[in-house]
Amino acid sequence: MNKEPLFGKTLFELQEICRELQLPSFTAKQLCEWMYKKQASQIDQMTNLSKDTRAKLLEKYDLGINSPVDVKVSKDGTKKYLYSVFDGKFIESAYIPEFDRATLCVSSQVGCKMACDFCMTGKQGFQGNLTPGEIVNQIRSLPEYERLTNVVYMGMGEPFDNIDNVLKSLEILTSDYGYGWSPKRITVSSVGILQGLTKFIEQSKCHLAISLHTPFADQRLEIMPAERVNPIKEVVETIKKYDFGLQRRVSFEYIMFKGFNDTSAHIKETVKLLNGLKCRVNLIGFHPIPDSSLKGSPKETMESFRDALNDKGITTTIRTSRGLDIEAACGMLSTKKKKVE
Repeated sequence: MNKEPLFGKTLFELQEICRELQLPSFTAKQLCEWMYKKQASQIDQMTNLSKDTRAKLLEKYDLGINSPVDVKVSKDGTKKYLYSVFDGKFIESAYIPEFDRATLCVSSQVGCKMACDFCMTGKQGFQGNLTPGEIVNQIRSLPEYERLTNVVYMGMGEPFDNIDNVLKSLEILTSDYGYGWSPKRITVSSVGILQGLTKFIEQSKCHLAISLHTPFADQRLEIMPAERVNPIKEVVETIKKYDFGLQRRVSFEYIMFKGFNDTSAHIKETVKLLNGLKCRVNLIGFHPIPDSSLKGSPKETMESFRDALNDKGITTTIRTSRGLDIEAACGMLSTKKKKVE
């Protein structure tokens, strides 16, 4: 019989389990201490729990912590880790070291429903939501965990399509009973699913990133089917209703495609769309994927686009492309592994 994982449970959920097993009420906080602070990998390592308590837990539960099953290392230091999850499926995390920062890009789903034309994960189709434990495990089991400074939910899947599990994972990462991270260390990226967006803004203090990629609705619909039910204009208007304060960042991701979204008209419309919103725009070079007609914009075009937006008062940067030699685009490694299996 497969045992249910304890890792990834919130304090409230652990309290419910302890009640069901008739364990002392303080056991839930002890479990949190061992799992999220002391990095225990087995229930038997929890030595301040009585033998009877550990035996009761072991009847139905294990920790459910899993190490990566594969890794690809780039010449620039980027590492892409592959994790096995439910039913023989695979997900990816990308570790990106840079000077005094080290960022981990984590996945929230296996595959994705959004079917964005430029994303390999979308071409896999949707295969399932990750549990909070499977999300946090990518961080917990990372060999470079101690070096991490930031986490971004920009890997496989759409976080707001799995919003409840994503919010639980954020609670574990930022709460006192969990890892105790500052929300300022975490950014969650979304195409802009409106229902999930509202929930995230109201129930989390982490940074928000929205996949923009073009300010024109009809053109965005060509490459992002989610535009049909989650129009970018409504997404931006929803964000404008909230006060994010000085410590919480809103950014827009903009992959630049040659001859598609890199013209002066796109600059003008982006300025119009984001007018009055304190935010930044991150321009991103396109990581080529198989069977896509899209091509990345030249470096000079990206620099001109950046400068024009900055001149209009919108803080804009160009994100350095990393891991090109290990196919760092989301979904590439797991797709290959799936085909091999």
